[in-house]
Formats: sequence, C-alpha cells, structure tokens
Amino acid sequence: QVQLVESGGGLVQAGGSLRLSCAASGGSFSSYAMVWFRQPPGKERGFVASINRSGGLTTYLDSVKGRFTISRDNAKNMVYLQMNSLKPEDTAVYYCAAGGRPSVRAHDYNYWGQGTQVTVSS
Repeated sequence: QVQLVESGGGLVQAGGSLRLSCAASGGSFSSYAMVWFRQPPGKERGFVASINRSGGLTTYLDSVKGRFTISRDNAKNMVYLQMNSLKPEDTAVYYCAAGGRPSVRAHDYNYWGQGTQVTVSS
C-alpha cells in the first residue's frame, strides 16, 4: 500500500511558475511508475505527465510540452512537476498517482493522492 501526499499548489499569475511535489510512503517507490493528472473545474480528470520507474522515460500532454517537467528522486521517494509559463487553462486540482507501468489512463494507477489546487490568474 502506497500513500501519496501532494504539495506546492497555490495561486499564481499567468506566466508564472510552480513546483508540485508528491511524497510517497508505505511501499517500494522505485517499483512504481508515477503520473500527474489534473481535474479542471467542472471537467473530468485528465493526464498531464508520466515517468517510468527509473526516471528515464517521460510522457507529456501535448499542451504542456516544453512548459512542464516531471521528475523523480527515488532516494527521497518523491516525484515533482515543475510548471513554467503557466496559463489560466492550467487551473485545476493536480493529483499524483502510482502504478505498475506508465500510462495515460487513470484506471491503470492503483494509488492516488488527495490533490493540490493550482489556480492561474489572467
């Protein structure tokens, strides 16, 4: 059983940056692929970025490529999402999740955090 806790969300102006963190405990962190999803107000949860177990393979939603960077530190049981050049349409609750392999599908991930709110003002 893996427990995930996100942090780092907040209110930022368009063009600004935020770094989200996700702390994992209770399991073998390095054996999990990790992902960030987001859920905008009134919309379904959607894929943002994923990273494989070693950190050598990353995948991004097209609209965040070049602006967001997912990374992980297996020694610290942490995964991060660096978000630059933020836009109002990035406003959402951001969730990290852990699963057996990288995937863009939410149901492929077994463990989820509680989410952290990111609000980008125009």
